[in-house]
Amino acid sequence: MSGEAYRRRLRRVLTAANVRRPGDVAAFETALTHQSYAKEHGTQSNERMEFLGDSILGCITAEWLYARFDGEPEGLLTLRRAAIVNDSQLARSAQRLGFPALIKLGAGMQSAGGSENTSILADAFEAFVAALYLRYGMETARRFIVDAHIEHLDHSAEALLDAKTRLQHFAQEHLRATPTYREISRGTPQQPAFKSRVSVNGRIVGRGDGPSKKSAQQAAAAAALLSLLESPAG
Repeated sequence: MSGEAYRRRLRRVLTAANVRRPGDVAAFETALTHQSYAKEHGTQSNERMEFLGDSILGCITAEWLYARFDGEPEGLLTLRRAAIVNDSQLARSAQRLGFPALIKLGAGMQSAGGSENTSILADAFEAFVAALYLRYGMETARRFIVDAHIEHLDHSAEALLDAKTRLQHFAQEHLRATPTYREISRGTPQQPAFKSRVSVNGRIVGRGDGPSKKSAQQAAAAAALLSLLESPAG
């Protein structure tokens, strides 16, 4: 693909992302330049932009979740955010936008199928977010993240974060154990406020609260997942 044809295609992606009259696309070319290409051609890679885009993506996602799921406890929001910004989901959005044909790769990486590599696509998506922010500002980056990524995902509890099921699978696979839940308190009939804790192999690994027994157990499972993912051997 010639340089001008590449830039025309890139402008079409930007137009699809609701960027009006995209002009200079140099920042976006950099965002789609893998380090393997940069080393071969003596150009700048997308690594610095990936660093910035990762932070912007996390911030906008947290803001969106905070508004969308009003009243949900921190642990569940954290799990939702992790499900939204994980590499697999970002790579799917990058594929939908046509990034595989636009990512610049070194010869070896290209022949190895790097344009379909999940990590490379996810990194390019993050760098693209940074380019939007640097070129057009936070509001444009926000619209892109929401319209081109978040709104395409299934945000049902079953799809994104059935924390109890995920904890059970994790505990059985990695710890050869089944989580057990215990109700700590439930408030009053007039003001129900359930508190629950979950144990694995006799050790308390998470606590949570919620307006129902089920939501308290989900919150406890979410807290346990966060703890165990940091130190699964515990």
